[in-house]
Amino acid sequence: MRIVPLVVILSFLTLQVLGQEAVAPRPSPTAIVTVKYEDTYLKVTYSQPHKRDRAVFGELVPYGEVWRTGANEATELTVTEDIEINGNRLKAGTYSLFSIPGEKEWTIILNSELGQWGSYNYNEASDVLRFNVPVQALENVVWEPFTIAFEQNNEKAEMRLMWDRTMVAIPIQFLDH
Repeated sequence: MRIVPLVVILSFLTLQVLGQEAVAPRPSPTAIVTVKYEDTYLKVTYSQPHKRDRAVFGELVPYGEVWRTGANEATELTVTEDIEINGNRLKAGTYSLFSIPGEKEWTIILNSELGQWGSYNYNEASDVLRFNVPVQALENVVWEPFTIAFEQNNEKAEMRLMWDRTMVAIPIQFLDH
């Protein structure tokens, strides 16, 4: 009689194990990039869509429309101390990073609403900062995954957004605290 409950439990556990499916990795994996100067730390969390033989800007990512600046969830920028970004003061905090790509320049948007999926519920009224940066065409490099990287020189840095043959550089100035 004692064996029946044991067989039932083992059968149930076997079914649970056999019923599990492997979770496939996301086509646009999550990436995190950081930069630090003294006590100030910046972190960007985003998802990396890939070019995969597609025309990117102007087609996959239309010109003149708000873009999540990556894939999946909206990209987020966290800053631990106040900084200057493109000459504008930005208070410490976490912000959604959106952009409006154009052929010659992009509008960069930092927004206070967090946890958004894509840019579907983007609310302009929650913009904290908006500015334009020029587009730089890359002639000798093709970025297959959308990539955000920091280039730092002491208290100055650039946050570079790169995909396909396009790059925009956002100037950052760390402040003395």
